[in-house]
Amino acid sequence: MKVKEQDRFPLLLLVLFGAILLWSAIGPKSYWLWALEVAPAVIGAGLCLFFYVRQPFTRMTYFWCFVGAAIMAVGAHYSYSEVPLFNQIRELLNGERNNFDKLGHFVQGIIPVLIAQEVFIRRRMLPSLGWVNFLSICVALTVAASYELIEWMAVTLGPDVTDNFLGMQGYFWDAQSDMFYALLGACCTLLFSKRMQRIILKEASA
Repeated sequence: MKVKEQDRFPLLLLVLFGAILLWSAIGPKSYWLWALEVAPAVIGAGLCLFFYVRQPFTRMTYFWCFVGAAIMAVGAHYSYSEVPLFNQIRELLNGERNNFDKLGHFVQGIIPVLIAQEVFIRRRMLPSLGWVNFLSICVALTVAASYELIEWMAVTLGPDVTDNFLGMQGYFWDAQSDMFYALLGACCTLLFSKRMQRIILKEASA
């Protein structure tokens, strides 16, 4: 496939993610946990490449997919409960936990909304943007809840997985707060998605 000049931005992001993934694989805290953490990011990158060839998304969607994948790679390298920058933020704010995982769940709420909106609008699946927005939020919450179910099953693998892979850090309401941050990310995305919706509508009608 001949890549047009305006289509190279997603490929640049893919190369950058590859570099981050390579760095992440060098001396992680645990290669077993690293594999668990980066697996969703690698699968997501493959899906982005698949749709890039067939029906490209907007640059905004690709950018946030890259951000989400990069967060996973960083969390896989250090473990979500020990990312150095967020340890410093915890000390600065006199907090009790490393909140890098909450950043990840916030972005986890952004990505499904962007993808859902692109699919709903391009395929003209819904009668109004109101329904597009509502069901995009539903998709984001479904993704967040599904991820929490996966984390729940991972608890059975042992305490090391619970503390490092899940980043629970002894927080009893971790699953609920994860879903709340995903919901917050999804709602914030809707507040700033009008321009993207116009772009999608323009492309869909072209």
